[in-house]
Amino acid sequence: MDYFLQQMINGLTLGGVYALVALGYTMVYGIIQLINFAHGEIFAAGGYMGVIFLSFLTANGFMESHPGLGVGLSLFLSMGYCAMLAMAVEKVAYKPLRQSSRLSVLLSALGMSIFLQNGLMLTQGVYDKAYPTEFTHGGFDFGAIRVSYMQIGILAVTALLLVALNALVFRTRMGKAMRATAQDKVMSALVGISANRVISLTFAIGACLAAAAGIMVGLYYGSVRYDMGFVPGIKAFAAAVLGGIGNITGAMVGGLIIGMVEIMAAAYLPMGGQYKDVFAFVILIAVLYFMPTGIMGENVDDTRV
Repeated sequence: MDYFLQQMINGLTLGGVYALVALGYTMVYGIIQLINFAHGEIFAAGGYMGVIFLSFLTANGFMESHPGLGVGLSLFLSMGYCAMLAMAVEKVAYKPLRQSSRLSVLLSALGMSIFLQNGLMLTQGVYDKAYPTEFTHGGFDFGAIRVSYMQIGILAVTALLLVALNALVFRTRMGKAMRATAQDKVMSALVGISANRVISLTFAIGACLAAAAGIMVGLYYGSVRYDMGFVPGIKAFAAAVLGGIGNITGAMVGGLIIGMVEIMAAAYLPMGGQYKDVFAFVILIAVLYFMPTGIMGENVDDTRV
């Protein structure tokens, strides 16, 4: 039982990261019916910005005296950088093609993904960059169960961001504008809602969540790499589809399921560690075979943004 509970904690930690990245996919799709395949590279860029800011603060002794404030400041700055990067990507790669065929937009998204990944490789190098993780060591022991400070931090930040996102979408004027644009762009424009502004904001919010996930992954595993966004990006996309693409709650649930399946498969199945990536997609295929709209479907009136 202790081993099972330990894997549950590990699965929730990983699933929370996937959920944050999946929300970016599902929000953008809800607004403009676009799969932003460059989103995984935004996640990687957030991880790199985190290591740059944290290394600078560590070198100047700030992390030794104020570790929590340093992590929070790095998180905030990285999220801001990635928000601006995502808005720039939208303006360059997607806005000119809004009236074009979906195939053209898809190719543009794939091209931007390759461009950003190679940009990271050229500017940051091909080797892993280590995070300053001296301040993340330690944790709590509950019998045979170990909960690290980083796991607590990841779960706390994930929960805080998910609550904040729900409050923004369902309790604010901007959230109402986002939902109105998702339902009918023409009618929302007639009542004074700027579709361009809403779309840019949606890209920025999704990028902020992905950047936070990138930093937490870097702190958790101790390093980042220029191509680190590809596999988590694909899994997060699978999580968004699993929960119901365009459905915010579904993306959260899908991310948690993918993370849990991956961890449990690695822990309990023969050679599960080698094939853990496969099981998540097997679950996805099975769900889509019986429920093509995902677990929670797509509720335009309530949850599509």
